[in-house]
Parts: sequence; C-alpha cells; structure tokens
Amino acid sequence: MRKRLTTANGITVSYSTWGSGPRLVLVHGAFSDDVTNWEFVKPILEERFTVYAVARRGRGETDATTGHTVEDEARDVVALIKAIGEPVFLLGHSYGAHCGLVVADLMRGWIRKLVVYEPARPGLITREAMLPLENLTRSGQWDEFAFSFFTDLLRVPVVEVEQLRATPLWTPIVSDAKASLEDLKAIAQYAFSAERFGSLNCPVLLQIGSESPRNLYTTDALAAVLPDARIESLSGQAHEGMTTAPELYAESVIRFFLAENSVAEAQFSAKRQVS
Repeated sequence: MRKRLTTANGITVSYSTWGSGPRLVLVHGAFSDDVTNWEFVKPILEERFTVYAVARRGRGETDATTGHTVEDEARDVVALIKAIGEPVFLLGHSYGAHCGLVVADLMRGWIRKLVVYEPARPGLITREAMLPLENLTRSGQWDEFAFSFFTDLLRVPVVEVEQLRATPLWTPIVSDAKASLEDLKAIAQYAFSAERFGSLNCPVLLQIGSESPRNLYTTDALAAVLPDARIESLSGQAHEGMTTAPELYAESVIRFFLAENSVAEAQFSAKRQVS
C-alpha cells in the first residue's frame, strides 16, 4: 500500500508500507525505488517488521525535483519518521545509506538502530566523471547511461552487467535512470565527512559485499569513528545483496535489529527517558 505525506517544505513524499512488528524505515539507492530495491526481501521482512519504504524524489508519487541535495532527501525521511511518531529502525542502501546517516544525525533519540549498505566514498562521483554520463542523457541514451554507471563508476564486471541487462530486472533500472541522474549530481556535490557521525548514539551495522571493491565505499572510514559500529561482509555478494541473495541479506538485517536487542535497547530506552 502506497501512502503520501507533505513535508514542512511542501514536498509530497510517498512511501510503501507493509508487514507487522517493530517499525522499520527503508531508504532505497539509485536505479531503484521503494518497490524494486526491496522486492525480493519483502516477503521475509514483512513477517518481522512494519515496513515504511520511502520513495525518494522522482519515484512513486514523490515530487520529482532537480538540484536537490542529500540533506534535502534526508529531511524527507525525517518527515516520514515524525509522521510515524515513534523511534524506528532505519536502513539505507547506497545513496540511501548516505541519507540514512544524515537522518540519524538529525534525529538523535529517534533511531533505534541503523544499517547502512555501501555508501559511496567522497570523490567517487566527481563532476569530471559525470560529464560522459550527462552526454549520454542529452541524447536519450538512458540504457547506456545505466550500463556506464555500473561498469565505469562502480566497477562491476562488464560480464555481470551484461547478464543483468538480459533479465527483466534491467527494465526498471533504466526506467529509474532519469531520477538517478539527480542522485549522482547530489552525491557529486555532497561534502561527506565521517567525523560528522562520530557521536551517533545508536548502534550501526555497516554492511559490505565481499566482492565489492572496498575502497569505493565509506565503510572503513565510518567504522573508525562511530562509537557503536560493526562491519558485516555479505559473503559472495557485491552492491545488491538484497536482490542477489535475499535470504542472506534479510538474515543479516533481522539478526542485527532483533536478535541483539538486550543491552543496546536498554541503553536506548534509558537515554530517551533522560532526554
């Protein structure tokens, strides 16, 4: 079921909601939306959580804007959490992982636990790197734009992207390319600093695929400064573990959010009572 809300800044934000249990907010990455990013883990997560999967700008019924920032989209998620009205678990993938970190910084005391899956490192997507991609979009070559992003920037082996291109999963990726262009522009101008998040007061799980080029992501930089963080490598996976190995991925998420609650959740509750 897809619902909508309007933020204090007048932005219409839509989100899908399903399942039952503790509140879990999902923030998708580029080349996907609130449905496609999570479609393979949905049957597992909905058995354990009440899920709110936000559709970022240009997806679903959320306003399509240009020139927006990572902070702008994080504030869209903040509006959703305030509408929920209680602390939540929060999970962000790729671009959505950067959003999730900013949300956790802005909403201290509202995020019970945070999962971030491979937020890109600073400088990965530069203005120079964007030029050939933007040239493809000017001539409407959205398929080539998506292909170039995965192979040239994320360094996914060409053979793997070709295999993906031959499946039904490629069509929604290309359909999302126009909105994803705005994601790349926002990341290119985002001044990421791991130190900003050095005093986050919630437990954080930093997921990374064992097959991902680790230097492309901020995982280790965040692990070095976060006060309560752990890294978990998803065996045999790269940047899309929730799609390529949904049971493995869901197990990681459920274990962190639900099976390790005792000490961390007690501390979280105590902090909220004091505040």
